[in-house]
Parts: sequence; structure tokens; C-alpha cells
Amino acid sequence: MSRITREDVERTAALARLQLREQEIEAMTRDLDRILDHADLLQQLETEGIEPTAHAIPLPTPTREDRACSGIDPELALRNAPERQGSAFVVPKVIEGQES
Repeated sequence: MSRITREDVERTAALARLQLREQEIEAMTRDLDRILDHADLLQQLETEGIEPTAHAIPLPTPTREDRACSGIDPELALRNAPERQGSAFVVPKVIEGQES
């Protein structure tokens, strides 16, 4: 039995503002369910006593001194902006239900 439904995929696509074709919805439903099946297989592995790792080999984390520096000139930052208002980028509203 599938744990991911067509409605789950359609709702997630709507939240992500994706327009999926019929074939894509079917494929995504199938693929996401297979991912959950694989996650179930991983849950069955015995991991007691195994130290968590992010990488198979230790990797040094390079660091640098944290110091303040001057910011980018607003004119330079906005040079390629498709639309601007003063020293700010103008972007389309994406949150529904909130009025300006």
C-alpha cells in the first residue's frame, strides 16, 4: 500500500509553487513512496555502538578570523536587478493572505 498519495504530491507541489503534469505527479508519487521504502530498510540496520559521522574520513574544517569589513556598495549590488526601489530589490509577493 502506498503511503504517499496523489493528494500529498499535489499539495506539496502547490506549496512549492510547482506546476506538475499528470505524468510527473504519477512519477513523483511512485518515487517518493520508494524513497520511504528505502528509509524503512535503513531503519532496520543495527547501529548500536556505531559513532555518527558526516564523512567516511576525518576532514579538517578550515576557519578564518571573524572580522568585520565594509559591505558591498548598494549600487553595485543592484546593478543587474530587474526591478528596484531605492536601494532595495523588488520581488513578487509570494505569501498569500497578507496585504501590503
